[in-house]
Amino acid sequence: MKQTAGRVALATLVAVGVVAGVLALWKLKVLIALLFLAFIVAAAMRPSVEWLRQRRIPRGLGIALHYLALAGVVSLLLWLVAPRAADQIETAVGGNSLRAEARQQTGWKHDALLAVDRWLHDLPSAGNLVNHALDATVLGFEILVGLFFVLAAAAYWVFERNRAIALVVALLPRDKRRVVRDTWDLIDLKLGAYVRGQLILICAVATVLSAAFFAIGLPYWLLVGVFAGVVEIVPVIGPLTAGALAVGVGLTESWQLALAAGLVVLAVRLLEDYLVIPNVLGDAVGLSPLVVLVSVAATAILFGGWAVLLAIPLAAVVATLVSVIVLEKDPAEEDVPAVLFPAKDAEG
Repeated sequence: MKQTAGRVALATLVAVGVVAGVLALWKLKVLIALLFLAFIVAAAMRPSVEWLRQRRIPRGLGIALHYLALAGVVSLLLWLVAPRAADQIETAVGGNSLRAEARQQTGWKHDALLAVDRWLHDLPSAGNLVNHALDATVLGFEILVGLFFVLAAAAYWVFERNRAIALVVALLPRDKRRVVRDTWDLIDLKLGAYVRGQLILICAVATVLSAAFFAIGLPYWLLVGVFAGVVEIVPVIGPLTAGALAVGVGLTESWQLALAAGLVVLAVRLLEDYLVIPNVLGDAVGLSPLVVLVSVAATAILFGGWAVLLAIPLAAVVATLVSVIVLEKDPAEEDVPAVLFPAKDAEG
């Protein structure tokens, strides 16, 4: 009887501990998400950091060069794109052409024009940004702190990754150590290849679509093109939203321009799916479209809209663990496409 009571008490304590642990993790979900994002950033830049180290450039300097390059690229984009995009936003928000055109249309055209008009009016104008600067101070500070935390944690992980893996592996039975290390390396390679590939896609799509929209005379061509490139980071939903926006903006002029904008987006999407992704990104994460769609939806529902950025990396980690643990595949035999840097450059 005493043994039964002891087992019940132990089981109760374990259950309470598990529930408490889950609740604690849920409360810390933002911190965990930032840490995971830092690991992804580290996985993306580690091969190039190791490539530089092989050429006698210390890791610290290599990481600093990466961050300086990132700051330079962002500054250049803001300098090139922001003024013209701001003018287009002011023109779109300040003008009444969309509402006037919507009043003259009926059915789906009326609804589409009103939807585009509402989207444009939700964008912040330069005056609104100044007027609401004080209200945005706290949010801006939180974003800066989060960004600093991610970049600092990523840099730290580049330095400490090998020692952390060695420590974890040393705690495991000898016959499990190789599989765990290879699995860890495989996840690292997949995440790094995915991030580098996404950055290439974002830049390529934004550039090509902006040029194509300018060529066909689409209003606000730069704004729509840059938006289409940025939302490439959101799987499935992003490209559909960009296509719908381009068609909606085209409808403000004519159905022919809307058709041309839709065909441009479709052509770029086909080139991306059948030419760019297979040759540049490859099957980096090994996920089917259905798994991607379910992952995005589940992540958005559980953690909020911003977390969809982590949906595919998180699904890739889970899929890799299932492949190794459940299907008993050898992680060392899996191939990961080399995006800018081959796998051997990630070995440090």
